[in-house]
Amino acid sequence: MKFVLAPDSFKESITAKNAALAMKEGILKVFPDAECMIVPMADGGEGTVDSLVSYKNGKLLKVEVTGPLGRKVTAGYGLLGDGKTAVIEMASASGIHLVGLEERNPLHTTSYGTGELIRHALDQGVTRILLGIGGSATNDGGIGMLQALGASFKDVKGEELPFGGGGLEDLQLIDLSGLDQRIKNVKIDVACDVNNPLTGELGASYIFGPQKGASPEMVTYLDQNLKHYAEKIKEQFGIDIDCVEGAGAAGGLGAGLLAFLQAELKKGVDLVIEYTGLEEEIKDADFVFTGEGSIDGQTLFGKTPYGVADTAKKYEVPVIAFAGKIGDGADVLYEHGFTSIVGILKGVTSLEKALESGYENLAHAAETVCRILAISKK
Repeated sequence: MKFVLAPDSFKESITAKNAALAMKEGILKVFPDAECMIVPMADGGEGTVDSLVSYKNGKLLKVEVTGPLGRKVTAGYGLLGDGKTAVIEMASASGIHLVGLEERNPLHTTSYGTGELIRHALDQGVTRILLGIGGSATNDGGIGMLQALGASFKDVKGEELPFGGGGLEDLQLIDLSGLDQRIKNVKIDVACDVNNPLTGELGASYIFGPQKGASPEMVTYLDQNLKHYAEKIKEQFGIDIDCVEGAGAAGGLGAGLLAFLQAELKKGVDLVIEYTGLEEEIKDADFVFTGEGSIDGQTLFGKTPYGVADTAKKYEVPVIAFAGKIGDGADVLYEHGFTSIVGILKGVTSLEKALESGYENLAHAAETVCRILAISKK
């Protein structure tokens, strides 16, 4: 009997890999001869590097880069076992968690450190990059990232624009002559689960600016700056980026990636499924176990368990999903490839205790499900 174990992390409780190991422990108590394929999953955000590195026999590299406020920070990324694929989380270098509440100001925060991580990956000889762009502190249209890669953004005096979204109003010339030529030979896949345009009421500044520290007046100003940025891109390169879905992701980093690095934006979980080869493992499986900390009606919108179930549905493989919490609307998932959704808590407990006991509870829940499966096989 073959089980494919493809959970996301149970946040603040169990990593994706440990969640899969807990499932395996429960399964083997009932089916000691079962084949358990461990495929740690993620949705392109936090935990993606760890999941793919652990599955693909890769390694984590630590690099000192420029943080969102221009100060040096230590960031990391993954180099997968093939030595040709890098997995980068933008948040590691340019994330909002690196900026204190009182310092958040998207007029000045930069994506430069993300570009430095990409440049370091190029130094390793990679030919493919998976870039997760959630959790950014920036609203600079990706110019910081591009500056780190050798591009130049100049004002009317021919001087380089400063860090941040505030300087974009002075943009006159985009010079790509110094852009690192190695990037042309690299395929960049971007894990992006938002479809916001670059500007306007649904754009980067209006939707995401306030959480990055922008006042209402600042939001309007930043939006105007990004509009000017889009106009210069269209004027100089003939690329109309403003209304493209996903261009507004990560403070407009999506626009910079699409316009200048020929990147492809895809749903995060779809990319992780592709990079892990999950579908190939599922084809001949008897059961798929997945899960994460909370499962509810929102799971349909690009969450890991949905992506796993949707893949298994192609091959009519039953999917059991485990969760610390089963929320409102979860029943709709039964129409989308889920066979059963199982809560892992043994009884009423505090949140602290539930988080501490995540591994034990998940292993027990997996064992319980397998005892039911064993009865059905008699």
